[in-house]
Amino acid sequence: MPSHDVHATTSTRTGRAGRLTALSVLTALTAAALAFTAPAGATARVSTPPAPVFLSAAELPPHPSSAWTADRVRDGVPDELRLCLDEALPGYDSRYRAFRTDLDTSARQLTIVVGSDAKAKALATRLNKEIRSCAARIEQSDPEVEVESKDYGSLPVEEGAHVYGLHTTTSFGATDIRLLSVGRDGRAVTVVDWSQLGDFGDAPVPAFKKTTTTAVKKLY
Repeated sequence: MPSHDVHATTSTRTGRAGRLTALSVLTALTAAALAFTAPAGATARVSTPPAPVFLSAAELPPHPSSAWTADRVRDGVPDELRLCLDEALPGYDSRYRAFRTDLDTSARQLTIVVGSDAKAKALATRLNKEIRSCAARIEQSDPEVEVESKDYGSLPVEEGAHVYGLHTTTSFGATDIRLLSVGRDGRAVTVVDWSQLGDFGDAPVPAFKKTTTTAVKKLY
């Protein structure tokens, strides 16, 4: 009789262990199934969008006698862009990269990411407006300077880009040429600025348009 009790107890324990093992396996399978069938957008809703990628030195308009050098990406706004764009930029967190050659040619890329596509569109519109009015504002601020502007048109990239030229001449004979562009992809807006001594005939417009297209495509 005692041996019969031991056998019954052992069987009961074995049965319980089996049920527990089966329950553990069922729980694990259920969790795996839930994870597998979770909506694809669940992770995207809480993930942080990647930071915009900046131009590299090799993607700038080629210089005939000097290689480009790219500085590291910094927070803020480059001084060269403040004259034309400063009024449109307060309140935004921006980053930029400066580029230079061994001679008189330099460039900059400024990028700003805002909270929505609508805000980015409004910012791009404001930046375009500031560039179009920049020549007149420079002349008003300094009677010794004359500025001629050109509109090189829009580019069919992402949410669009636009290219401009500014030729500045001073009363003492200095002359320089700048190409500027504004482009947007989603919530990101970028400004590309190229400058050197010279006039419109020295401006590499087709190459700058290619650089601008690349800059906008690299935002995301």
